[in-house]
Amino acid sequence: MLIGAKGEQIGVLPVEEALDHATNAEMDLVEVAPNADPPVCKIMDYGKYKYRQNKKAHDAKKRQKIIKIKEVKITPKTEEHDYQFKLSHVKRFLADGGKVKISVFFRGRQIAHSELGLKILERFVADLEDFAVVEQEPKREGRSMILVVIPKPVDTKNEKNENQG
Repeated sequence: MLIGAKGEQIGVLPVEEALDHATNAEMDLVEVAPNADPPVCKIMDYGKYKYRQNKKAHDAKKRQKIIKIKEVKITPKTEEHDYQFKLSHVKRFLADGGKVKISVFFRGRQIAHSELGLKILERFVADLEDFAVVEQEPKREGRSMILVVIPKPVDTKNEKNENQG
């Protein structure tokens, strides 16, 4: 089965005739669907086709959103001012659209009181309720406890209704 350069169907032809058609059009004969019965071939400029495919792949890669993961480290004995300072950093990272990994590190014998670290992470969750959604619940890994939060999804329906009203 042969398809012409402009997309028109020429019909079922032997390979030699199809090659003649391609040569007359000064283009290439490309097998598009080898598993079809009969196999489908198309007359096209293969170099231009490959160029367009690469261009599409490049544009898709350019539009791809890269998610950045920022990390904030604290200890169970973090004071109030330091906590507020770290909280403002987390809010800024979330506003930029990135994920935030909040880690509580236990030093020495602090590991025996891991409930203090959990308490701090739960406080972060409560304070970030308007800004973030928990992606990964707090869990212990070695001498640290980790929480991952992502920016809260924007509800476009409510925004449209507010703008119209």
